[in-house]
Amino acid sequence: MDTQERRVGTVSRGIRCPIIRQGDDLASIVTESVLLAAESDGFSLRDRDVISVTESVVARSQGNYASVDSIAKDVKAKLGGGTVGVIFPILSRNRFAICLRGIAKGAKKVVLMLSYPSDEVGNCLVSMDKIDESGVNPYSDVLSLEKYRELFGYGVHEFTGVDYVAYYGDLIKSCGAEVEIIFANQAKAILNYADHIINCDIHTRKRTKRILLEAGAKVVCSLDDILTSSVDGSGYNEKYGLLGSNKATEDTIKLFPRECKGLVLDIQERILKATGKHVEVMVYGDGAFKDPQGKIWELADPVVSPAFTDGLIGTPNELKLKYLADNDYKDLSGEALKKAISESIKAKNGNLKGNMASQGTTPRQLTDLIGSLCDLTSGSGDKGTPVVLVQGYFDNYTN
Repeated sequence: MDTQERRVGTVSRGIRCPIIRQGDDLASIVTESVLLAAESDGFSLRDRDVISVTESVVARSQGNYASVDSIAKDVKAKLGGGTVGVIFPILSRNRFAICLRGIAKGAKKVVLMLSYPSDEVGNCLVSMDKIDESGVNPYSDVLSLEKYRELFGYGVHEFTGVDYVAYYGDLIKSCGAEVEIIFANQAKAILNYADHIINCDIHTRKRTKRILLEAGAKVVCSLDDILTSSVDGSGYNEKYGLLGSNKATEDTIKLFPRECKGLVLDIQERILKATGKHVEVMVYGDGAFKDPQGKIWELADPVVSPAFTDGLIGTPNELKLKYLADNDYKDLSGEALKKAISESIKAKNGNLKGNMASQGTTPRQLTDLIGSLCDLTSGSGDKGTPVVLVQGYFDNYTN
């Protein structure tokens, strides 16, 4: 134990790594990179530190890629190759455009049904103010492309400058398929146009699929039903299919990593052997947080973390220090206040649900909270830190 009081709480460090390629020994690279960072920066690993590895390098080391033609072949086999309704996709060149190319190449006609005024993760097609002015009820009204243009014109995305309605329509036509675009928020609306459906929503996909099947759709595939096994040697994801995929090149996608529990356990074991410390390890993708400016909810992956060691199961169990200071111990100050709060923390039970002193402590999954911290730390650009080391996350005021 340290002889003096520790003055630093949670620390999040981006760990620089070599560029990861298919077939690389990722567990060895991650372990070595963390140990080298500790040596060069002068810090030590501790029990319950968290080593987080971005899903991108995991999928890359697995070689989990697929071509547009592989997607097309699977779509044609599962949906018949005729008219396909494609509903509730997110508006993203990186996330969905390549998938849409594959879908369009596997169909004669695509009826594209976009949710409005925004997609599932908050990308805006049209502002709520314009919806209000138009008198349209987005919960019930189905708009044709012509009606949509008449009401709302040719707006572009605030951040990307892209008119996604035109972009997706042109993309489908460029793949040789006919296209019809409608706008609706009730899944059943698509059944007036097609009965073979791909529902592309992420977090609401099970409900959407159930509604369509109960309403008489002949075939319904979610994105997690496409590329669940290899097509002509392609990558695949048996659990998530196309969900969580990203654009790799103009003709290929990188899929969400396949089963990787073995990877996190391997890294945990390697660190234990090298340092004697029992760390936790997780794979993370998108964080789960919302941008107040663009209203975009970051999480376009099906989950924040597809694999993690068992010490990361569960939710925080924390007391709100400011509540204790302002209520239970409002008459105390200085060392007396510190001692009283420390005793409360030491005496807390295993589940504080319903306890006023825990109110506002964000009882989200540990992997969602830590994964969001890691996503913000590593960024999505050129930082070159696909591994993040989080220290002190499980500390509290008494440590």
